Amino acid sequence: MEFLPRSSPYTLWSRAYASESGDEVDAVVPYMGESITDGTLATFLKKPGDRVEIDEPIAQIETDKVTIDVASPEAGFIQKLVAKEGDTVAPGTKVAVISKSVPSDTHVAPSDDKVGKDTAPSVPIEKKVETQIPKPGAPIQQKPKTPSPPLPKSSPSEPQLPPKERERRVPMPRLRKRVATRLKDSQNTFAMLTTFNEVDMTNLMKLRSDYKDAFVEKHGVKLGLMSGFIKAAVSGLQNQPIINAVIDGDDIIYRDYIDISIAVGTPKGLVVPVIRNADGMNFAEIEKEINTLAKKANNGTISIDEMAGGTFTISNGGVYGSLLSTPIINPPQSAILGMHSIVSRPMVVNGNVVPRPMMYIALTYDHRLIDGREAVFFLRRIKDVVEDPRRLLLDL
Repeated sequence: MEFLPRSSPYTLWSRAYASESGDEVDAVVPYMGESITDGTLATFLKKPGDRVEIDEPIAQIETDKVTIDVASPEAGFIQKLVAKEGDTVAPGTKVAVISKSVPSDTHVAPSDDKVGKDTAPSVPIEKKVETQIPKPGAPIQQKPKTPSPPLPKSSPSEPQLPPKERERRVPMPRLRKRVATRLKDSQNTFAMLTTFNEVDMTNLMKLRSDYKDAFVEKHGVKLGLMSGFIKAAVSGLQNQPIINAVIDGDDIIYRDYIDISIAVGTPKGLVVPVIRNADGMNFAEIEKEINTLAKKANNGTISIDEMAGGTFTISNGGVYGSLLSTPIINPPQSAILGMHSIVSRPMVVNGNVVPRPMMYIALTYDHRLIDGREAVFFLRRIKDVVEDPRRLLLDL
């Protein structure tokens, strides 16, 4: 067995074993990462008889964190599908058989065999029913012997109503289950408290407007607002290192590095890619990394390694129009910053009421570790840096 790299470090697969004839190979579930032991076979991309090339995806496995492809180990034709959609599969589980030669009519038989296997039991079942019918005819004691009435006895108190119209029941995706579990665990573990502030976005938006063309021309990526908030968060974490720390049993672990997690909503659910060593990156490097990770997240090609770890999370609900929220901590971190929509509001500036683009920001923190003083100072640092980005240049 050998592992070959794909588009992400953890999207790997095992080379299949050749059959005795040497013409057939097995497509098996790939290695899915250290923390993932199984997944759900979400869908088959090929059907029996289809032509496949080497390394071409033939099925998709949905795990707690990412969707992983099962690739064809050889070029050939799908002879039969061994597993079924919805099955729970582990690394090494065989899902399909690939034939390296041109399929004959018999190669379609496996799909017919399944039908035959399904229909075959129906014949003996009818025979069993026929053989059982004469028995109750002779001794009438068979009737009371079938104690199936207990179910109706309990039903009057809890009647089973037929499904309502215009309703659908579908299995919950594994990613959604994982998100639900982690968020509930977060609520059960942390003593969460949220503090709020508001930020005048005038100067940061002017900075972006003045230099956006030159920034794109030099760095090949657009200058957004997120990089400004990440730089502000880095400055705040350096000023208040307890917010970058975490409780571990009876100890506090202080981290001398800053890895910023960015919450990204995708069609399949929430994922949180990590910007490593954000404290050593400039605006352009941050924007490029955000752009790369966001594309991978939306395409479903992001790897487990790119989402592992993180010391602090930023969630931007403002892109969806959220005015205010209380974000939930992303375990095992100790705090999360929530950004919201920018709204023009009347503000008093130098004694005059003027319209200003304002944003509410929220910091949810673990009150077991972080006191209100540190949380408020951190949020004030975010406000100061975003309202006057020149502070970053002068380290003020």
